[in-house]
Amino acid sequence: MKAFRFAFFLTGIGAALMIPACAYVDPSVTSMAIQAVAGVVVAAAAVAGVLWSKAKKKARQVLNIDENAGKTVEEDVVVLEDTEEKKD
Repeated sequence: MKAFRFAFFLTGIGAALMIPACAYVDPSVTSMAIQAVAGVVVAAAAVAGVLWSKAKKKARQVLNIDENAGKTVEEDVVVLEDTEEKKD
């Protein structure tokens, strides 16, 4: 209840001290704001991806799951070239 009262008090003080601004927000400010929001979203997605892969790796270690269990390994391909020229 105290937290609610304090938040209400701060909101009231903020509303009382607001000063009207006669300002113009041109389109470049809006596009910069959109780019900033997009950058934050992309960064958060990258962090989430890294954390997800680490969590999957840790879960596989804890549960003793081998991710390469059903995979087959192909033999290395060795190409031998004939260095002598063939004469017809």
